[in-house]
Amino acid sequence: MPREAAPARIVLTTAGTADEARKLARALVERRLAACVNLIPNLHSIYRWHDAVEEAAEVLLVIKTTAEQLSALEAAVRELHSYEVPEFLVLDVVSGSQPYLDWLLGSVGK
Repeated sequence: MPREAAPARIVLTTAGTADEARKLARALVERRLAACVNLIPNLHSIYRWHDAVEEAAEVLLVIKTTAEQLSALEAAVRELHSYEVPEFLVLDVVSGSQPYLDWLLGSVGK
């Protein structure tokens, strides 16, 4: 029998510098909006912005949170981020290790 989908969510965003990514990650965890944020450096992005193709070095943030915290998390990312339109993509967590999910759920929103 398949497991019921977990209330956990993965959120992706990028930052323009390692320093900004680290500050954003720390603020999200300190505010209990995320249980953990992984920083993946050396990302090279090619994207369309204001009708031109741009390129930039970025850091990818992989944010572990819950469905319940998504609105507050998005508001915090918008508040703290330097980008005019920060990436905010939400991925459902279909399943995972129960001890890890328990830790994640217990680490946010209190």
